[in-house]
Amino acid sequence: MKAGVIGAGIGGLAIASLLANDGYEVDIYEKNDTPGGKLNQVVSQGYQFDTGPSLLTMPYIIEQLFAICEKDVNDYLTIEPLDLLCRYFYPDGTIFNCYKDIDKTVNEIKKFAPEDSGHYAPFLKYAENLYDRTSTSFLLNPLSKWSDFLGLSYLDILRIDSFHTVSERVEHFFESSYMRQFFKRFTTYNGSSPYKAPATLNVIPHVELSMGGYYIRGGMYQLAQALHKLAIDSGVTFHFNTTVQSIEAVKDRKHHIITNRDSQNQYDLVVSNSDATETYLKLLNRPKLSAKKRNKIQRQEPSCSGFVLLLGCNKEFSQLEHHNIFFSPDYENEFHQIFDKQTAAENPTIYVTNTSLKDSELSPKNHSNLFVLVNAPYLSDKISWSDYKEEYASKIINILEDRGLNNLRQSIEIKEIITPKDFYNKYLSNRGSIYGTSSNSKWAAFNRPKNKSPYIKNLYLVGGSTHPGGGIPLVILSAFHAWRLINRDHR
Repeated sequence: MKAGVIGAGIGGLAIASLLANDGYEVDIYEKNDTPGGKLNQVVSQGYQFDTGPSLLTMPYIIEQLFAICEKDVNDYLTIEPLDLLCRYFYPDGTIFNCYKDIDKTVNEIKKFAPEDSGHYAPFLKYAENLYDRTSTSFLLNPLSKWSDFLGLSYLDILRIDSFHTVSERVEHFFESSYMRQFFKRFTTYNGSSPYKAPATLNVIPHVELSMGGYYIRGGMYQLAQALHKLAIDSGVTFHFNTTVQSIEAVKDRKHHIITNRDSQNQYDLVVSNSDATETYLKLLNRPKLSAKKRNKIQRQEPSCSGFVLLLGCNKEFSQLEHHNIFFSPDYENEFHQIFDKQTAAENPTIYVTNTSLKDSELSPKNHSNLFVLVNAPYLSDKISWSDYKEEYASKIINILEDRGLNNLRQSIEIKEIITPKDFYNKYLSNRGSIYGTSSNSKWAAFNRPKNKSPYIKNLYLVGGSTHPGGGIPLVILSAFHAWRLINRDHR
């Protein structure tokens, strides 16, 4: 049987390898000239920057993918645990080092928020309980048909804290503004607001703080390269610089993939790693979906996007660790500006990855390769990024200098800017969003686009815009779901 995969992002690479290992003849079509999707890199003048995910969690899912494909992940990647997960900088000068070791972290909290030092471990236990209740019913479940819900504990589903917001539950546990802001930040991992998203998303701190954070030696893009090699070793054929223009159903429930190269290839099934909204609204011929269904898809709120600076600096910054976050002075207003006003935050929280600290080969000696990210609204007519990007970049650099990165501007040898418009142009993500749809409502996470299309036979979907969500481990889980659903239908 033949399978066509649209997009060589992490989800596309994973599903292609799984299907090829099962004996399918698999083609991947990728509009860009490299694999990885948003997990990509920029290399210039001795600097190497990752441009996508910068922290790895749940590495056992990657190990499972390679094992299913009868390969040893250690032959492809070197994955290293992090002791210091992240350094946090508060506006008043307080610095918080957060470790994998709970006792070390609690000792840190005692220095600036002693009233909350006894609440840290109980909150992580609460987050672990959420994980236990949602992993089987949500993360590890394709949620494609009614039989997927049989055997689930409906009591657990009712006990996933979906009727409070993340912010409300965090404020119930913690007294200090420091710890409240710290735990509210994790909803940004799926592009949502802690003031709107359900407290169910408090599961995310468990994944990072209790299960641990990891780094891939040589940069996170090594994962994309490893998955590309895995796919090739499994027999997948790649077509780079090839844009898929449409998916057309033909007789016997087969599909044609039409590309910009005037090619027309027929497949028994198609898997789209393109954004789910783009897949349904742009790649399928209009008659395939009713106006009602198209309107429903268009009404789904996208996640936030991101504004990225890649800064190659001719100095090192002693204040910085591998992962760093500079918190804004008014967190609630920041999210109000991004999600309600759909404007760039005036004084945003700034995330800085400094991989050259841990991996010296990624920059010239005694230099720094800084990946700087702030949350940004999805595309609308409120901002012209081509007009505003230099001004906003300058504002972010000024803030970082004010927060202690002295002479940052003067040290910059390389500066590249990635805006929400760039995310759309390069990856065709829905309105430039990074994580597909937002989770800013009680059941939004359970209503993400399914891994098997309910509209078109033999069309499957993977990637961060689909169930179960964004981020490296969840994207690979989306490929597992699609693979199992394909086996249901074709075995």
